[in-house]
Amino acid sequence: MLLHGIFPPVTTPFYPDGNVYFKKLESNVERYSRTPCTGIVVLGSTGEAILLADQERRDVLKAAREMAAANKVLIAGTGIESAHETLRLTEYAAELGYDIAMVRTPHYYKKQMQPANILAFYRTVADRSPLPVIVYNFPQATGYDIPAELVIELAEHPNLIGIKESSGDVGKVRKMVEGTRHIRRSVTVTETFEAVTPRMLAAAATGSNGGGELVQVGGLSGSSPGKPSSSAVTLVGKVKTRQKEAGFQVLVGAAQKLQPSLDTGAVGAILAFACLAPTSCYEIYAAWKEGDAELARLKQDRIAAAAQRVVGELGIPGVKYGMDFNGYFGGPARLPLLPLTGEVKDEIERLLADIRN
Repeated sequence: MLLHGIFPPVTTPFYPDGNVYFKKLESNVERYSRTPCTGIVVLGSTGEAILLADQERRDVLKAAREMAAANKVLIAGTGIESAHETLRLTEYAAELGYDIAMVRTPHYYKKQMQPANILAFYRTVADRSPLPVIVYNFPQATGYDIPAELVIELAEHPNLIGIKESSGDVGKVRKMVEGTRHIRRSVTVTETFEAVTPRMLAAAATGSNGGGELVQVGGLSGSSPGKPSSSAVTLVGKVKTRQKEAGFQVLVGAAQKLQPSLDTGAVGAILAFACLAPTSCYEIYAAWKEGDAELARLKQDRIAAAAQRVVGELGIPGVKYGMDFNGYFGGPARLPLLPLTGEVKDEIERLLADIRN
Protein backbone atom coordinates (compact mmCIF):
# COMPACT_ATOMS: atom_id res chain seq x y z
CA MET A 1 0.00 0.00 0.00
CA LEU A 2 1.44 3.38 -1.01
CA LEU A 3 2.30 5.76 1.83
CA HIS A 4 3.79 8.60 -0.20
CA GLY A 5 2.69 12.11 0.81
CA ILE A 6 1.57 14.04 3.88
CA PHE A 7 -0.72 12.75 6.63
CA PRO A 8 -2.10 14.91 9.47
CA PRO A 9 -2.42 12.93 12.74
CA VAL A 10 -5.71 14.44 13.82
CA THR A 11 -6.20 15.78 17.33
CA THR A 12 -9.01 14.64 19.62
CA PRO A 13 -11.21 17.64 20.50
CA PHE A 14 -12.63 17.96 24.00
CA TYR A 15 -15.34 19.97 25.66
CA PRO A 16 -14.17 22.13 28.60
CA ASP A 17 -15.35 19.35 30.93
CA GLY A 18 -12.98 16.88 29.25
CA ASN A 19 -15.51 14.82 27.26
CA VAL A 20 -14.77 14.11 23.60
CA TYR A 21 -16.31 16.71 21.30
CA PHE A 22 -17.27 14.44 18.41
CA LYS A 23 -18.92 17.12 16.25
CA LYS A 24 -15.67 19.07 16.15
CA LEU A 25 -13.70 15.91 15.38
CA GLU A 26 -16.00 15.23 12.45
CA SER A 27 -15.69 18.82 11.24
CA ASN A 28 -11.89 18.71 11.34
CA VAL A 29 -11.73 15.37 9.53
CA GLU A 30 -14.10 16.60 6.85
CA ARG A 31 -11.92 19.66 6.32
CA TYR A 32 -8.68 17.63 6.14
CA SER A 33 -10.42 15.47 3.56
CA ARG A 34 -10.54 18.51 1.28
CA THR A 35 -6.80 19.19 1.49
CA PRO A 36 -4.16 17.69 -0.85
CA CYS A 37 -2.94 15.40 1.94
CA THR A 38 -2.72 11.71 1.04
CA GLY A 39 -4.57 10.51 4.10
CA ILE A 40 -5.42 10.91 7.75
CA VAL A 41 -4.04 9.32 10.92
CA VAL A 42 -6.41 8.80 13.86
CA LEU A 43 -5.23 8.05 17.42
CA GLY A 44 -1.64 9.07 16.99
CA SER A 45 0.27 10.84 19.76
CA THR A 46 -1.24 14.16 18.66
CA GLY A 47 -4.66 12.58 19.13
CA GLU A 48 -3.90 12.09 22.86
CA ALA A 49 -4.65 8.40 22.37
CA ILE A 50 -2.81 7.47 25.54
CA LEU A 51 -5.16 9.73 27.54
CA LEU A 52 -8.35 8.13 26.17
CA ALA A 53 -10.36 5.28 27.65
CA ASP A 54 -10.70 2.09 25.61
CA GLN A 55 -14.26 2.91 24.53
CA GLU A 56 -13.31 6.48 23.68
CA ARG A 57 -10.60 5.19 21.34
CA ARG A 58 -13.15 3.07 19.55
CA ASP A 59 -15.66 5.90 19.36
CA VAL A 60 -13.04 8.30 17.99
CA LEU A 61 -12.00 5.78 15.33
CA LYS A 62 -15.62 5.32 14.31
CA ALA A 63 -16.48 9.03 14.16
CA ALA A 64 -13.39 9.91 12.12
CA ARG A 65 -13.91 7.00 9.73
CA GLU A 66 -17.47 8.05 8.97
CA MET A 67 -16.43 11.59 7.97
CA ALA A 68 -13.24 10.87 6.02
CA ALA A 69 -13.39 11.09 2.24
CA ALA A 70 -13.22 7.68 0.60
CA ASN A 71 -10.13 8.60 -1.43
CA LYS A 72 -7.99 9.29 1.65
CA VAL A 73 -5.73 6.58 3.07
CA LEU A 74 -6.85 5.94 6.65
CA ILE A 75 -4.30 4.99 9.30
CA ALA A 76 -5.42 3.93 12.78
CA GLY A 77 -3.09 4.24 15.74
CA THR A 78 -3.65 0.92 17.48
CA GLY A 79 -0.50 0.48 19.52
CA ILE A 80 -1.03 -0.47 23.16
CA GLU A 81 1.60 -1.93 25.48
CA SER A 82 0.57 -5.56 24.98
CA ALA A 83 0.38 -7.38 21.67
CA HIS A 84 -3.00 -8.80 22.75
CA GLU A 85 -4.65 -5.40 23.24
CA THR A 86 -2.94 -3.97 20.18
CA LEU A 87 -4.49 -6.71 18.06
CA ARG A 88 -7.94 -6.18 19.58
CA LEU A 89 -7.93 -2.51 18.62
CA THR A 90 -6.41 -3.29 15.22
CA GLU A 91 -9.19 -5.78 14.49
CA TYR A 92 -11.78 -3.17 15.40
CA ALA A 93 -10.13 -0.62 13.11
CA ALA A 94 -10.22 -3.17 10.29
CA GLU A 95 -13.93 -3.74 10.89
CA LEU A 96 -14.52 -0.01 10.53
CA GLY A 97 -12.64 0.10 7.22
CA TYR A 98 -9.25 1.56 8.12
CA ASP A 99 -6.44 0.77 5.70
CA ILE A 100 -3.33 0.57 7.90
CA ALA A 101 -2.48 0.08 11.57
CA MET A 102 0.21 2.27 13.13
CA VAL A 103 1.71 0.55 16.18
CA ARG A 104 3.96 2.51 18.52
CA THR A 105 6.86 0.81 20.21
CA PRO A 106 6.01 -0.75 23.59
CA HIS A 107 8.08 1.07 26.20
CA TYR A 108 6.76 0.87 29.77
CA TYR A 109 9.03 -2.00 30.82
CA LYS A 110 12.09 -0.33 29.35
CA LYS A 111 14.74 -2.69 30.71
CA GLN A 112 12.92 -5.61 29.09
CA MET A 113 12.61 -3.89 25.72
CA GLN A 114 15.51 -5.85 24.30
CA PRO A 115 15.78 -6.77 20.60
CA ALA A 116 14.15 -10.17 21.17
CA ASN A 117 11.14 -8.53 22.88
CA ILE A 118 10.63 -5.96 20.15
CA LEU A 119 11.03 -8.48 17.35
CA ALA A 120 8.56 -10.87 18.98
CA PHE A 121 6.04 -8.08 19.62
CA TYR A 122 5.98 -6.71 16.08
CA ARG A 123 6.17 -10.09 14.37
CA THR A 124 3.25 -11.37 16.43
CA VAL A 125 1.17 -8.29 15.65
CA ALA A 126 2.10 -8.40 11.96
CA ASP A 127 1.37 -12.13 11.70
CA ARG A 128 -2.15 -11.74 13.09
CA SER A 129 -3.13 -8.24 12.03
CA PRO A 130 -5.88 -7.99 9.39
CA LEU A 131 -4.27 -4.70 8.29
CA PRO A 132 -0.79 -3.85 7.03
CA VAL A 133 1.30 -2.49 9.90
CA ILE A 134 3.69 0.42 10.24
CA VAL A 135 6.04 0.78 13.20
CA TYR A 136 5.75 4.04 15.14
CA ASN A 137 8.91 5.30 16.84
CA PHE A 138 8.59 8.40 19.05
CA PRO A 139 11.43 8.32 21.59
CA GLN A 140 10.76 11.87 22.83
CA ALA A 141 7.51 10.56 24.30
CA THR A 142 8.23 6.89 25.01
CA GLY A 143 11.83 7.09 26.15
CA TYR A 144 12.60 4.14 23.87
CA ASP A 145 14.28 4.57 20.49
CA ILE A 146 14.04 1.48 18.30
CA PRO A 147 17.45 0.89 16.69
CA ALA A 148 17.70 1.14 12.92
CA GLU A 149 19.11 -2.39 12.84
CA LEU A 150 15.89 -3.76 14.36
CA VAL A 151 13.76 -1.83 11.88
CA ILE A 152 15.80 -3.26 9.02
CA GLU A 153 15.28 -6.77 10.38
CA LEU A 154 11.54 -6.22 10.90
CA ALA A 155 11.20 -4.82 7.38
CA GLU A 156 11.57 -8.34 6.00
CA HIS A 157 8.10 -9.22 7.33
CA PRO A 158 5.63 -8.93 4.43
CA ASN A 159 2.94 -7.29 6.57
CA LEU A 160 5.25 -4.64 8.05
CA ILE A 161 5.21 -2.09 5.28
CA GLY A 162 6.89 0.95 6.82
CA ILE A 163 7.76 3.09 9.80
CA LYS A 164 6.86 6.49 11.15
CA GLU A 165 10.19 7.74 12.49
CA SER A 166 9.62 10.73 14.77
CA SER A 167 13.06 10.98 16.36
CA GLY A 168 14.09 13.76 13.98
CA ASP A 169 17.34 11.91 13.27
CA VAL A 170 17.94 12.31 9.53
CA GLY A 171 20.99 10.06 9.72
CA LYS A 172 18.84 7.27 11.10
CA VAL A 173 16.36 7.78 8.26
CA ARG A 174 19.21 7.38 5.79
CA LYS A 175 20.42 4.21 7.52
CA MET A 176 16.94 2.63 7.45
CA VAL A 177 16.40 3.55 3.81
CA GLU A 178 19.75 2.13 2.76
CA GLY A 179 19.29 -1.00 4.87
CA THR A 180 15.88 -1.81 3.38
CA ARG A 181 16.60 -0.85 -0.22
CA HIS A 182 16.74 -4.50 -1.24
CA ILE A 183 13.09 -5.04 -0.30
CA ARG A 184 10.91 -5.01 -3.40
CA ARG A 185 7.13 -4.91 -3.06
CA SER A 186 4.51 -4.15 -5.65
CA VAL A 187 1.56 -1.97 -4.62
CA THR A 188 -1.61 -1.00 -6.44
CA VAL A 189 -1.93 2.68 -7.33
CA THR A 190 -4.21 4.73 -9.52
CA GLU A 191 -3.40 5.30 -13.15
CA THR A 192 -1.74 8.57 -12.15
CA PHE A 193 0.30 6.85 -9.40
CA GLU A 194 -1.75 8.03 -6.42
CA ALA A 195 -2.49 5.85 -3.40
CA VAL A 196 -5.37 3.41 -3.61
CA THR A 197 -6.38 0.85 -1.01
CA PRO A 198 -8.37 -2.40 -1.02
CA ARG A 199 -11.22 -0.49 0.65
CA MET A 200 -11.29 2.03 -2.20
CA LEU A 201 -11.15 -0.67 -4.84
CA ALA A 202 -13.94 -2.64 -3.17
CA ALA A 203 -16.08 0.50 -3.14
CA ALA A 204 -15.28 1.16 -6.80
CA ALA A 205 -16.10 -2.41 -7.80
CA THR A 206 -19.49 -2.34 -6.07
CA GLY A 207 -20.35 1.25 -6.91
CA SER A 208 -20.58 2.22 -3.22
CA ASN A 209 -18.82 5.25 -1.79
CA GLY A 210 -17.34 3.51 1.24
CA GLY A 211 -18.34 6.26 3.61
CA GLY A 212 -17.46 9.24 1.43
CA GLU A 213 -17.13 10.33 -2.16
CA LEU A 214 -14.71 8.20 -4.14
CA VAL A 215 -13.05 10.60 -6.53
CA GLN A 216 -12.72 9.23 -10.04
CA VAL A 217 -9.13 9.39 -11.16
CA GLY A 218 -8.40 11.12 -14.43
CA GLY A 219 -6.66 9.12 -17.14
CA LEU A 220 -3.25 9.67 -18.64
CA SER A 221 -2.91 11.72 -21.76
CA GLY A 222 -4.62 10.07 -24.67
CA SER A 223 -6.75 7.67 -22.63
CA SER A 224 -10.49 7.38 -23.03
CA PRO A 225 -12.93 7.50 -20.12
CA GLY A 226 -13.89 4.03 -18.97
CA LYS A 227 -11.05 2.33 -20.85
CA PRO A 228 -7.56 1.45 -19.66
CA SER A 229 -4.93 3.62 -21.37
CA SER A 230 -2.43 0.76 -21.69
CA SER A 231 -2.00 -2.92 -21.00
CA ALA A 232 -0.41 -1.97 -17.66
CA VAL A 233 -3.65 -0.40 -16.47
CA THR A 234 -6.53 -2.34 -14.92
CA LEU A 235 -10.04 -0.97 -14.66
CA VAL A 236 -11.84 -1.49 -11.33
CA GLY A 237 -15.28 0.05 -11.55
CA LYS A 238 -14.48 3.58 -12.72
CA VAL A 239 -11.00 3.62 -11.21
CA LYS A 240 -7.97 2.85 -13.36
CA THR A 241 -5.13 1.16 -11.51
CA ARG A 242 -1.60 -0.01 -12.16
CA GLN A 243 1.27 -1.50 -10.16
CA LYS A 244 4.16 0.43 -8.62
CA GLU A 245 7.22 -0.72 -6.68
CA ALA A 246 7.19 0.67 -3.14
CA GLY A 247 9.47 -1.40 -0.93
CA PHE A 248 9.71 -0.64 2.80
CA GLN A 249 8.46 2.92 3.26
CA VAL A 250 9.92 5.40 5.74
CA LEU A 251 7.81 8.32 6.87
CA VAL A 252 9.02 11.01 9.26
CA GLY A 253 7.38 13.03 12.00
CA ALA A 254 9.43 16.24 12.26
CA ALA A 255 8.08 18.97 9.98
CA GLN A 256 11.15 21.16 10.51
CA LYS A 257 13.26 18.40 8.92
CA LEU A 258 10.89 17.28 6.18
CA GLN A 259 12.95 18.30 3.15
CA PRO A 260 16.26 16.78 4.33
CA SER A 261 14.40 13.62 5.31
CA LEU A 262 12.87 13.36 1.84
CA ASP A 263 16.29 13.97 0.33
CA THR A 264 17.66 10.96 2.24
CA GLY A 265 14.91 8.62 1.06
CA ALA A 266 11.79 9.16 3.18
CA VAL A 267 8.63 8.91 1.07
CA GLY A 268 6.37 11.15 3.14
CA ALA A 269 5.47 12.27 6.63
CA ILE A 270 2.93 12.10 9.42
CA LEU A 271 3.19 15.61 10.81
CA ALA A 272 1.52 17.18 13.84
CA PHE A 273 2.24 20.53 12.16
CA ALA A 274 -0.04 19.42 9.32
CA CYS A 275 -2.94 19.51 11.79
CA LEU A 276 -2.74 23.31 11.73
CA ALA A 277 -1.03 23.90 8.37
CA PRO A 278 -1.65 20.95 6.04
CA THR A 279 -1.16 22.91 2.83
CA SER A 280 2.15 24.40 3.95
CA CYS A 281 3.47 20.91 4.70
CA TYR A 282 2.15 19.54 1.43
CA GLU A 283 3.84 22.34 -0.54
CA ILE A 284 7.26 21.18 0.69
CA TYR A 285 6.50 17.62 -0.40
CA ALA A 286 5.04 18.73 -3.75
CA ALA A 287 8.05 20.92 -4.59
CA TRP A 288 10.43 18.11 -3.64
CA LYS A 289 8.48 15.59 -5.71
CA GLU A 290 8.66 17.90 -8.73
CA GLY A 291 12.43 18.16 -8.32
CA ASP A 292 12.38 21.85 -7.40
CA ALA A 293 14.92 21.77 -4.57
CA GLU A 294 15.11 25.54 -4.21
CA LEU A 295 11.35 25.94 -3.82
CA ALA A 296 11.23 23.03 -1.39
CA ARG A 297 13.97 24.70 0.66
CA LEU A 298 12.10 28.03 0.69
CA LYS A 299 8.87 26.30 1.77
CA GLN A 300 10.83 24.38 4.42
CA ASP A 301 12.45 27.53 5.80
CA ARG A 302 9.05 29.19 6.00
CA ILE A 303 7.70 26.72 8.56
CA ALA A 304 10.86 25.52 10.33
CA ALA A 305 10.83 27.90 13.31
CA ALA A 306 7.08 27.56 13.85
CA ALA A 307 7.18 23.77 13.64
CA GLN A 308 10.06 23.52 16.10
CA ARG A 309 8.44 25.82 18.65
CA VAL A 310 4.76 24.93 18.32
CA VAL A 311 5.14 21.16 17.96
CA GLY A 312 8.61 20.31 19.19
CA GLU A 313 8.53 22.45 22.31
CA LEU A 314 4.92 23.32 23.17
CA GLY A 315 3.44 19.99 22.12
CA ILE A 316 -0.26 19.23 21.92
CA PRO A 317 -1.49 22.43 23.65
CA GLY A 318 0.57 24.41 21.11
CA VAL A 319 -0.77 22.38 18.19
CA LYS A 320 -4.34 22.81 19.36
CA TYR A 321 -4.02 26.56 19.77
CA GLY A 322 -2.39 26.78 16.34
CA MET A 323 -5.40 24.95 14.96
CA ASP A 324 -7.77 27.41 16.63
CA PHE A 325 -5.75 30.27 15.12
CA ASN A 326 -5.90 28.75 11.65
CA GLY A 327 -9.63 28.00 11.63
CA TYR A 328 -9.73 24.38 12.77
CA PHE A 329 -11.03 23.35 16.18
CA GLY A 330 -8.22 22.67 18.61
CA GLY A 331 -9.69 23.40 21.99
CA PRO A 332 -8.31 22.21 25.31
CA ALA A 333 -6.04 19.24 25.95
CA ARG A 334 -6.59 16.75 28.75
CA LEU A 335 -4.72 16.93 32.02
CA PRO A 336 -1.90 16.58 32.81
CA LEU A 337 -1.40 18.80 29.73
CA LEU A 338 -2.00 22.40 30.80
CA PRO A 339 -3.52 25.32 28.86
CA LEU A 340 -1.19 27.93 27.40
CA THR A 341 -0.64 31.36 28.86
CA GLY A 342 -1.71 34.46 26.96
CA GLU A 343 1.93 35.29 26.32
CA VAL A 344 2.57 31.93 24.65
CA LYS A 345 -0.60 32.24 22.59
CA ASP A 346 0.62 35.61 21.31
CA GLU A 347 3.93 33.98 20.38
CA ILE A 348 2.16 31.26 18.40
CA GLU A 349 0.11 33.86 16.55
CA ARG A 350 3.28 35.70 15.56
CA LEU A 351 4.92 32.48 14.37
CA LEU A 352 1.88 31.55 12.29
CA ALA A 353 1.17 35.03 10.94
CA ASP A 354 2.13 34.03 7.37
CA ILE A 355 1.20 30.34 7.69
CA ARG A 356 -2.57 30.61 7.49
CA ASN A 357 -4.11 27.51 5.93
